[in-house]
Amino acid sequence: MAYTPELSPLGSATLRRLAWFRGKPMSKTLEALIEATGRTMAEIRPGEICSKCQDNSICEECPFKPKSTPQRAQAQR
Repeated sequence: MAYTPELSPLGSATLRRLAWFRGKPMSKTLEALIEATGRTMAEIRPGEICSKCQDNSICEECPFKPKSTPQRAQAQR
């Protein structure tokens, strides 16, 4: 599903600078930021995004899905 977000001038300028830094297009940079946010949220607030999610079509590959760690797996038993 393609979606073109409308960014504020400051948001667009910030994304453009991050893209220049990475040497990548703005679209790829935005996607990388979203994926990194997902991984970070899954680590620091596991399950909080999932508990409010309204779309279960990509759960297995979703970056917000909490990763199972040996400690967490033992706690769930």
